[in-house]
Amino acid sequence: MPSRKEIVLGVNLLASGRHDAAWKTLPHPETLSTDIDSFINIARIAERGKFDALFLADTPAGISGHAWDEALTRPWRALDPIVLHAALSQATQHIGLVATTTSLFGHPYPLARQIASLNHISKGRVAWNIITSQTPETLQAFGVEKGFEQQERYQRAGEFAEIVTRLWDSLPDDAIVADATNNVYIDPQRLRPIKVEGRHFRSSGVLQVTRGPQRPVIFQAGQSKESQAFGARYADALFTGQRTLEGSQKFYRDAKALAQANGRDPSQFLVLPGVFPILGGTEKEAQQRKQELDAQLDQQHLLENLAQKFGLETSDLQLDAPLPYDKIEKAADSIPIALRWHRRIILEEAKSKGWNTRQLLFSNLTGGHRVVVGAPEQIAHDILNWVDQNAADGFNLNVDVQPSGLEDIVDHLIPVLQKAGRFRREYTGKTLREHLGLNPYVLPAR
Repeated sequence: MPSRKEIVLGVNLLASGRHDAAWKTLPHPETLSTDIDSFINIARIAERGKFDALFLADTPAGISGHAWDEALTRPWRALDPIVLHAALSQATQHIGLVATTTSLFGHPYPLARQIASLNHISKGRVAWNIITSQTPETLQAFGVEKGFEQQERYQRAGEFAEIVTRLWDSLPDDAIVADATNNVYIDPQRLRPIKVEGRHFRSSGVLQVTRGPQRPVIFQAGQSKESQAFGARYADALFTGQRTLEGSQKFYRDAKALAQANGRDPSQFLVLPGVFPILGGTEKEAQQRKQELDAQLDQQHLLENLAQKFGLETSDLQLDAPLPYDKIEKAADSIPIALRWHRRIILEEAKSKGWNTRQLLFSNLTGGHRVVVGAPEQIAHDILNWVDQNAADGFNLNVDVQPSGLEDIVDHLIPVLQKAGRFRREYTGKTLREHLGLNPYVLPAR
């Protein structure tokens, strides 16, 4: 399948940046997680760079207080994605807004209303990113004693998505006739009431808000076969974490094939891995920037984190020694299912690059996405190579330090991609669907 001429680029919206030590370099870090002015500044810089969308990752879990909780070691995701994006929609004009919410807990009706409302408020720039995570902290937050097995989890998520998407279609624009002469505002004959009787969720009736200027774009974040199949049925795009070209090519082929098997046009189903670029005027300058940030990381904490992912004791890992692949393999079955994907992709990259423990430790271990360090031309070459070799349709960029890292990307990397004719110089559409090159959604026949 030929690559898209114009690539898709999103920005992962984090208060301080993706690097775990970024907050240590910034003034007043204690306010970053809730500072709306900081988020608005980031959004406006991204829009200046003509990015497709701001991706606001989120977890429904509260703060656990456990040693591995990210919130204890860096600014966390505090503000509700829907509320934050509503504010950002009024501070921007073009950039898309991707809000992450759970599909396992709560009820789909209020979520359908929230997304549709945000679609109106943003004038057609909203997307819903569906997640199915059920960490112990999430279960605790929702008062659930036991999580769902893999099959049941995606059955539950499917019912949730089915209700949300059908509710979006339940009040068509043409149902609002506003006929003053006959005292009819909504024509009941044009309504499309739903009735879903699922095992986990039920809903019937008509949503009280039209879906807005576009059918909201749907993203799915996940890596498993079940996640790919779920995304191929409901989503317009998949966010994924891939750290090797070959691994991403396989994921890309599998995802496109699943879309086609679901009667979808594969070109209308996007695959967007995450990538973590660190820029400098030269490769040496970029490496120095990374080293200065890495020097402020808690090395022992990272080592404990890595040992947990491998099911090992911290003492099993020696910084400047090769990774103990024999011990890692023996412990594979003891790894919780939720950690197995992350374990696999970091091992794939470590093996392909011949890394020792120290090198793996400073490879964006907690964020998961691969790191690319270099001058703008080098980063652009890497991005385009993945797209041209059918490993991606674009990328969700993780920024090392906000806002300086994003300004570097906008001022130095984006112009290289624009000069190559692979990224827009101006927004030409109004909705996120138009930015992404997705076809307008047409209501199915009744």
